[in-house]
Amino acid sequence: MAVKTLSDLLAEGVEGRGVLVRSDLNVPLDDGVITDPGRIIASVPTLKALSDAGAKVVVTAHLGRPKGGPDPKFSLAPVAAALGEKLGRHVQLAGDVVGTDALARAEGLTDGDVLLLENIRFDPRETSKDDNERLALAKALVELVGDDGAFVSDGFGVVHRKQASVYDVATLLPHYAGTLVATEVKVLEQLTSSTQRPYAVVLGGSKVSDKLAVIENLATKADSLIIGGGMCFTFLAAQGLSVGTSLLQEEMLDTCRDLLDKYGDVIHLPVDIVVAEKFAADATPETVAADQIPADKMGLDIGPESVKRFTTLLSNARTIFWNGPMGVFEFPAFAAGTKGVAEAIIGATAKGAFSVVGGGDSAAAVRQLGLPEDGFSHISTGGGASLEYLEGKALPGLEIISST
Repeated sequence: MAVKTLSDLLAEGVEGRGVLVRSDLNVPLDDGVITDPGRIIASVPTLKALSDAGAKVVVTAHLGRPKGGPDPKFSLAPVAAALGEKLGRHVQLAGDVVGTDALARAEGLTDGDVLLLENIRFDPRETSKDDNERLALAKALVELVGDDGAFVSDGFGVVHRKQASVYDVATLLPHYAGTLVATEVKVLEQLTSSTQRPYAVVLGGSKVSDKLAVIENLATKADSLIIGGGMCFTFLAAQGLSVGTSLLQEEMLDTCRDLLDKYGDVIHLPVDIVVAEKFAADATPETVAADQIPADKMGLDIGPESVKRFTTLLSNARTIFWNGPMGVFEFPAFAAGTKGVAEAIIGATAKGAFSVVGGGDSAAAVRQLGLPEDGFSHISTGGGASLEYLEGKALPGLEIISST
């Protein structure tokens, strides 16, 4: 991908110039408290480099999915405070997206200042399917940085979206890939083009339908495709096994049968399951064989024998891509499967494998389970974007910054 980078922009000079940065600051909140600051930390290098070089930095980002207007629950106020702490400088938060407060604050910026606009999705034009509506918002964003401004795309988690702050602004300003986006693309290119074998893919999460395209694409490229999480039960049911009250996508059973027929030698399913009678942190765990799930119980994790078998597969791998937990890792009683597989990936990495954690819940699991982040070659910030890239889809936010 031929694209200008942050280094190119810094070489051109940014002192005194307005620079609009699309960051991914969509962090999980619990009663206004950030539970995983990973994306904020990942956005700091680009913002710090611009601020240190004297740019007037205007940051756009979203949080959650507000419904068509401002909602205090999705305010970026806690994010602005956390970002300021990580940057080591005050980050102003505009009271609106492109309204009078944003304009006034943008006009008052001095060299090195950082202004975070309120949640970009408070403006319904951001996600509009109407090109003209999105373009109108993009023009208002560009006004905040002025005619000699520049745009830096650094929110990898949103590059698969054709949205005003991701796509349309790049049609109006000189555009560059931030440190985060450039790194993510380099890693994904390595996964798709110069993959060292054996290549192992670990997929978890709840629904087969969410991962179907990536399963179909990677089953032809990987040497082993390990499937855990809630989605494994639809595969087990496709083999004719009873899965009790476990999560099951009945409409995907035929698809899973076809996948097992075609790629049965590549796809590996759990051989034992940790079950309980209810989906709750205090549920009593019980390990059973995968073909012995009781009718009144649900699977909430893969069992120790599955971890052992998956560890053997992963120990020989030279390239590993992991997306999705193996169980309900948020409940300590059902976290052992995810932790065990993650530790197997860390072990393979220590022996020289190139390992990528594909964002989302997997990245959250690494941090929540207290695993060393540097035990993996790369932890992505963009789950959906990573998957779409590996599916071979064109990502609008990357395509537009690749054009001159």
